[in-house]
Amino acid sequence: MKIYLVDRVLPGVTLEQLATAQKAAIETSQRFTEEGRPVRYVRTAWVPSESHVMCMFEAENGQSVRDVNEAAGIPFTRILEAMDLTPSS
Repeated sequence: MKIYLVDRVLPGVTLEQLATAQKAAIETSQRFTEEGRPVRYVRTAWVPSESHVMCMFEAENGQSVRDVNEAAGIPFTRILEAMDLTPSS
């Protein structure tokens, strides 16, 4: 599966609102996976001073990531294919 970053600009978003969005992303990803379109929510990074949020997903294609975020009702500006360079332990 490929890695995708979902770029978001969310002015005024609170930590509680992000937690709610994160829960929706996880649950919607799980539902898509159960329906045969594998998508896995990985993590989120938030820069509060810039209202900038980046969420990482694994999926076979960017359209599945787009569909998950639209179904979850979470706004985004773009979706980018990326590489996760997290070192292994």
